[in-house]
Amino acid sequence: MENYIVSARKYRPVTFSSVVGQSSLTQTLKNSISSGKLAHAYLFCGPRGVGKTTCARIFAKTINCLTPLPNGDACEQCESCQAFNEQRSLNIHELDAASNNGVDAIRNLCEQVNIPPQLGKYKVYIIDEVHMLSQAAFNAFLKTLEEPPAHAIFILATTEKHKLLPTILSRCQIYDFNRMTVQDIIGHLENVAQQEGISYEPAALNVIAQKADGGMRDALSIFDQVAAFCQGNITYQQTIADLNVLDAAYYFKIVDCFLSGNIPELMLTYNEILSKGFDGSYFIGGLNTHLRNLLVSKDAMTVQLLETSDEIRQQYAAQAQRCDARFLYSALRKCTDCDLNYKQSQNRRLLVELMLIEISQIAQGAPISPT
Repeated sequence: MENYIVSARKYRPVTFSSVVGQSSLTQTLKNSISSGKLAHAYLFCGPRGVGKTTCARIFAKTINCLTPLPNGDACEQCESCQAFNEQRSLNIHELDAASNNGVDAIRNLCEQVNIPPQLGKYKVYIIDEVHMLSQAAFNAFLKTLEEPPAHAIFILATTEKHKLLPTILSRCQIYDFNRMTVQDIIGHLENVAQQEGISYEPAALNVIAQKADGGMRDALSIFDQVAAFCQGNITYQQTIADLNVLDAAYYFKIVDCFLSGNIPELMLTYNEILSKGFDGSYFIGGLNTHLRNLLVSKDAMTVQLLETSDEIRQQYAAQAQRCDARFLYSALRKCTDCDLNYKQSQNRRLLVELMLIEISQIAQGAPISPT
C-alpha cells in the first residue's frame, strides 16, 4: 500500500510564489534577497498554520540557491536546492523551542554557529516557538543573536510575540503574518481538490474555510477528514454532518420568521435545532454572527468585512435588503444579552425562546422594555 501523505505536507509551498495569502511579505523577502540586503535575525510571528516555518525554510533555500530565477525564487535544480529538497542540506538547522527550551540546547546551537557552510553562502538557524525558551536560554542567546558570524542567519518563529523580551525584538526584523482569508483558503482548497481528483460543492469548501479560522494547515487537515468521509465527493450536507456544523439555512429561516412574525414556526425551528444535538449557546453564537453578517451586507462600504463565498454573500445581501438596520441593531443587542446570561440561567431553553419572541416583536414594531 502506497504511503499516504496528508495534504498539509503534500501541498506545502516550496517557493515564495506558491505561498498563499502572504504576497506582500514574500515580496519583501524576495527583494531583500535580490538586493543582497539580508538581516542577521528575523522574527516571523502570526497565528498558527499561516506559513511562518514554511517561509523560513523557503528563505533558507533561496538565499543559498546557486542560480536563482529572475522572479526571486530558487531554481530547484542546483546542488544546494536539491540537497534542501532531499532534506540532506547542512545549511539549515531547526530547533523546536517547545521541546528544547533549556539553556544547554541554545549553548550547543551557539557553538555550531561558528562553523562556516560547506555549500552556499549562509547557514540558517530556525527556532520554532521561540517564546517557549527559558529565561536562562534567552540570556545565553542574546550575544550570539546580536553579533553572529557573517555566514549565520537566525529566523525565529512564534505565535505569541508578546511573550518575547524587548531585547530579543530589538535585534530582529519583524514580519507579521496575516490570518488567511476565507477566499484564499477556498482558492487553495479548490486547487488541491482538482489535483487530487476530488469533486466538491463550493458551499462545502466555504464551511471548511470558516471552520479553519484563518489557518491554512487547519483547513487542509479538515479537508482531508471531510474527503475521507465523503469518499471523494465533498457535498455541503455531508460536510456539515461530518464537522457537526449547523446548517446556515436554519439562520436564514429564523430571520425570515422574525420578519414575518411567525412565532410558532420560531419555536418549532429552535426545537428542531436542539433535537439535532446543538445546544443553546452554540445556536446563540451562530445567530449573533448571522445578524452581524446581515448588518455588514447592507452597506457597500462594509460588505468587504463579510468573509464567505460569493454564493453565500448573495444570500446575505438578499435577506439584508429586507431587514431594517435599526431592527438588526436591536436584535444583536438582545442576542448578545442572551449570550451573556445563558450560563447563569436556570431555564436556558426558556431564555433563548424568550429572546426569539422579543426579537420577532421588535421586527413587527412592538416596543420592548429593556432587560
